[in-house]
Order: sequence, then structure tokens, then C-alpha cells
Amino acid sequence: MTVAAPPEIPGARTTTGRIVSTLAQRRVVLWAAFAVVHLVVAWVALAGPDQSLGDVRTVYRSWMDDFVSGGDRVGIDVAWVYPLLAAVPMLVARLGGSTDYATVWLLVVIALDAIAFAVLLRRATRTTGTTRTTRATTTAAWWWLLFVIALGPIAFGRIDAVTVALALIGLLLVAERPVAASVVLTFAAWVKVWPAALVAAAVLASRRGISIVVAAAATTVVVVAVSLALGSGSTVLGFVGQQAGRGLQIESPAATPWLWRAAAGVAGTGVYYDQQILTFQVQGDGVGLAARAATLVMALVVGAVVLLGLRARLARVAAPHLLGPLALALTTVLIVTNKVGSPQFVSWLAVPVVVGLVTSRAGGPSFRLAAGLAVGIAALTQLIYPWFYDDLLRVEPWMLVVITLRNLGEIALLVVACVMLWRLGGVRRGPAADRMSA
Repeated sequence: MTVAAPPEIPGARTTTGRIVSTLAQRRVVLWAAFAVVHLVVAWVALAGPDQSLGDVRTVYRSWMDDFVSGGDRVGIDVAWVYPLLAAVPMLVARLGGSTDYATVWLLVVIALDAIAFAVLLRRATRTTGTTRTTRATTTAAWWWLLFVIALGPIAFGRIDAVTVALALIGLLLVAERPVAASVVLTFAAWVKVWPAALVAAAVLASRRGISIVVAAAATTVVVVAVSLALGSGSTVLGFVGQQAGRGLQIESPAATPWLWRAAAGVAGTGVYYDQQILTFQVQGDGVGLAARAATLVMALVVGAVVLLGLRARLARVAAPHLLGPLALALTTVLIVTNKVGSPQFVSWLAVPVVVGLVTSRAGGPSFRLAAGLAVGIAALTQLIYPWFYDDLLRVEPWMLVVITLRNLGEIALLVVACVMLWRLGGVRRGPAADRMSA
């Protein structure tokens, strides 16, 4: 018996073909823009102020020169400021030799960004018939490129660039492949700790949280086992102690009052260079107490954000709608309450904002305000570092105004993220929304 094919909807094939053609054109334009933006920013990093790639050219390269020449292996033989896997991209960059280390480093970062960009655009390819999702993905892609331009060379010039690409890939995979997402995010956290906040966001937002936790734990066990096999011993966790003893770095929001006191000429207050940590920090009455309190404040605020996330989860908010705001809140907490406050930390904001923009047109909360604030924060950060960093070191009043506005912008972004979470948890959804979060 022959079963007749269902009748074809008039114009359906034409409409689908038009969407596919439009999407292909957008992808070509987006990839061209990606190439231009990354090549321009990389050129600025190479040709601009030395501090743009200062850590890469001096610190990273010297670590890896020692590594390959039989000297101390950072993270294994000696305690290191970073988790062990930070050495992987640094060693890859060393494959081009010591002389061209910075250039190869930029190629590694651009390659990772390209992979993350492809994963982002793949969402539009898989949802060709959903015009709203396609537009959201395109908007997120354009915003990311704008953010990179606004932030400038520091977006590429630190190990954070590697974690941003990995974290974006991981967070974009949470809905479809939570186990793979957890592995990628955990790997990123073993390069630099901050993506652990995204693992927590994924656990809280998804109904497959147990699978995410198991995958994260298994990945951690493998990393620790490899580290111990290489002879690290207790050094595998050496980065924890390295960070604990730090003072207040001048770019951190907590340091702002002491910068103004230094500019006002208050005795005993000023900026100094820490030879061990290799950063500029503030000194003055109360700085030590503030540095110690910062860790406690961070824990308390993270706890409050987690409670807001749980409240939204109990209200049966769909995982795609909760993931972006929760990831943004947790990431911003790590920036606002951090006693370090390095300019490259701002690059972290790209990950939750891109994910939030992708999901906002599918019923999630609007990310327009958050996206605008993040770009403004990035632009002010580039003005501070690398272009006028010397003015900050001299505590010039005009630069103190700039960094104060930047720090207030970060606090405002945290408030915006928390308000989104609060609103999400204020309306209880039905079983249908609960099923969406599976």
C-alpha cells in the first residue's frame, strides 16, 4: 500500500530557501568582520604600548623558556599563580620559538576565538526556520566583535583570552550537551579559576545539574592525577596560596578610595609595585583590612546570588532564560568584589552577555542594558589600560574620574544582573516551563 506524501504548504520551500540564503550571506559578512576586528586588535597589541603584551612577552615567555630548557616547571616544580593547565596555551605559543612568542600567542588566541565564533553561529544554522533565534544569534555575534574593539589589546594579551573562548564554547553547549559543556568549562577553570562560576550557574539553571557536577568532578580528578604523575605533589593547588596573600590592586573597585586619598596627598597613602605578584597595589591605613575583607565580601555576595538563582529555579524558570542572568551575576561578582581587579577581568563579561543576548529573543530577559553597560565598561578599561596607565600610576585626577566611572559601571552591571534574577523568580511558571529547563 502506497502512502501519499503530505501536501506541501505553498511557498514553504521558497521561504526556507530565502532564510538559508540570508543566513549564508550574514555568515560571510560576520566572518569577514571577525577577521578584520581580530587582525586590527592584534596589530594594535603588537605595535601599541609595550604593556599590551607585557606579560606575554616577558613573564609568560620566560616561564616557558625555563620549562622547555629543563628549568623549573611552573605549577609542577614550584607554586604558581595560575592553575596547572594555564601552561598548555603558553607552551603551544612557545612552539614558534622564543623570538616570535608574542605573535604565535596572538595566533593561538585568534584560533580559539574563531572556534567559539563558529559554535555561536552554529546555533543559527541549527535553527534556520526560527527567524527570531537567528536574529538573536547574529546580534550576539556583532556585539561580541564590538566588545572586543571596545576592550582593545588587553582582550588578547593575557591568559584570560584563552578562558573566555573556552568558557563561551562551554556555556553555549549547556542546553544541548551539558556533560561536554561541563568538561570544557572545568578545563577552562583549570586554566584560570573564574569559569568555575559558570559551572555553578549551569548546575543551578539546568535540571541535569547532577550530570554537570559529575562531569566537572571527573575532569578535575583527571587533571589532578596528571599533575601528580608529573610530580607536582601539593603544588597542584599552589595557586590558591599565591592569590590569598595579595593586597589591593589599583584597578580593583575596593582600591578606589585609596587612589583618591593618594591624589589628595594623604600621608602614607600611595601606589607601589609588588615585586612578588608583579602588580601595582595601593598602600595606606586600612588597606590590609580591606584586602582581607574582600574575600569575605565576595563569598557573601556569591551566596546571595546563588540564593536568587535558587529562587528562580524553584519558580520553574526555563534553563535558557536563567542561565544568562545567573552567569552574568556570578561573573560580575568576581570582578566587583575582587581585590585584584586586573583590566583583563573585564573580558570575562563577554561570555554571559553573548549567551544572554542569544536567549533574550526566545523569551529570556532583555540583555540590552547589560550589553550596553558591558561595552561602556570595556571602552573605559581600554582608556585606562594600556593607553593612559601611567596617568593612573601618577594618580592624575582625570584618570581617577575615569576609573571611578568604570568601577561604578561594574557595580551597576551587577545590580542589573541581580534585578533580572529577582524578576525571574517573582513569577512562578507552570509545568511547561519546567520541562523547557530539562
